[in-house]
Amino acid sequence: MRGAHLIAVLFCAGLALALAPGFSVRAEDQPATPAEPSLTPASPQPFAAPANQPPPAIEPAQPQTNPVLASIRAKLADPSVGKSANEDDLAALAAFYAARTGAPLWVTEMGFSAGGQAALFEIGKADDWGLDAAAFDLPPAGALPTTPDDQASAEIKLDLAILKYARFAHGGRLNPQEISELLDQTPHVRDPKMVLSEIDAAAAPDQYLQSLHPKHEQFVRLRQALLKARSTDGEGAAKPAANDKDIKRIIINMERWRWMPEDLGSVYVWNNSPEFMLYVVKDGKTIYADKTLVGTIGYATPVFTADMATVVFNPDWIAPETVVTENLLPPLREGNYSILRVHKLSVSYNGSPVDPARVNWSRGNILSYTFLQKTGPQNVLGKAKFLFPNRHTVYMHDTLPVRKKYFKEPVRMIGHECIRMEKPQQFAAVLLAEGNGWPASKVKALWDSSAQSPVSLEHKIPVHLTYFTAVVDDAGKLSTFADVYGIDNKMVTALFGSAAGFPVPPPEPKKPEGEEGSASSSPARRTASGGNDIAGSLSGFLGD
Repeated sequence: MRGAHLIAVLFCAGLALALAPGFSVRAEDQPATPAEPSLTPASPQPFAAPANQPPPAIEPAQPQTNPVLASIRAKLADPSVGKSANEDDLAALAAFYAARTGAPLWVTEMGFSAGGQAALFEIGKADDWGLDAAAFDLPPAGALPTTPDDQASAEIKLDLAILKYARFAHGGRLNPQEISELLDQTPHVRDPKMVLSEIDAAAAPDQYLQSLHPKHEQFVRLRQALLKARSTDGEGAAKPAANDKDIKRIIINMERWRWMPEDLGSVYVWNNSPEFMLYVVKDGKTIYADKTLVGTIGYATPVFTADMATVVFNPDWIAPETVVTENLLPPLREGNYSILRVHKLSVSYNGSPVDPARVNWSRGNILSYTFLQKTGPQNVLGKAKFLFPNRHTVYMHDTLPVRKKYFKEPVRMIGHECIRMEKPQQFAAVLLAEGNGWPASKVKALWDSSAQSPVSLEHKIPVHLTYFTAVVDDAGKLSTFADVYGIDNKMVTALFGSAAGFPVPPPEPKKPEGEEGSASSSPARRTASGGNDIAGSLSGFLGD
């Protein structure tokens, strides 16, 4: 008992000592006992990166998307938004705002930014540029949208108006080929993605929008004529000219300039069918002018641009399909071969000469045969032809001396689609001086010879066949010309909904029909005919 009591006393004393302040037990004083497993999990140790390897990067926190941008993206993804807008414009906007960070382009919490206001006001003045301001669905300039959704709607509406304006400024308001089959032109509409990028970077959005309109001198002059016609009489009332036909004619001609190539060329040929004139322009100045004969209504001269390639002196002439079927086939079927002798036409089949009297013209396909007129005094192309390859195979050329009288007429439509000029030798001299650096004496030598001589141009000279019924001269005077092919009538209907004051030209007399079909002014027919001209319509080829 005494031993047990002693142990209990020592245990209690030791416990009291251990709990006493400042007491500690040295490691060497502790008994060496085996370590027991810990019941508490060990604290995780930091990861030790292998040698020469950086620790893993910590991704930065993603910035919160602007709520207006988020709403814009959502709205552009909704098919019901902008359903009447151009598909390319909508796609460009979706891509633009998907990549954009920060703030929207135009709207702020206080309404439209200064740049947005400038764009709004400029589009509102579209009438001054020959466009229609009412065609653009603009948000109110003083709008103060408060919610992100309202701000997004305002931003999108202004964007769509800007892209539509840019497209219209570059000729995208109408499709020329839907207006007339004669208009072989494709407007160079600016890529909407580029428009958004450029106007975003522009210091003055209004000036950027102005820069999208044509820079051609005639466009600038027509615009000034438009502003003058719409000016007031000093008392706030519009002048009488503000409601008449001239304003519409100016606007439709401004529209045609939007379809022209932006770069006409440092030297170019300008053929204007309604004016019956051609010009050679160098560095913006006219250096040569001449009268022309163009095609009749049934064989109208088309509108397009191509590069002058070759001047052919003393050319041969191959009768086109329309001449073969309409002028040659009827007499040949009757056994009348004098037409071939009178016009010195030789006949060949697959390159081999053929005696026309031995052909059954009532059964055979006359279009399988070639009717050729060699160069000479009676050649319908005269002394020269000017080739600018195109799908219409239309070209320019001289004409027979007996046809020169038609250059004195005010209205000069005769023959098929090609263009004839009054002074072809001078025209050739100008072209070869500018294209090849030739002196006029070298051109005269080829002109005076009887040998067929093709000459290729060394430098490109664009040829523009146009249909402008209004032009402005250097003094600012507006001149208008008759709508000889009825294209004004179609354009004014498309732009203004009515052709009042723009009558359709009277049709030509009906031409005789043969089994091969009658004449047609369709592009397919014109192309198939090879576009070769004749001395002048039906009577022109057969003689006066």
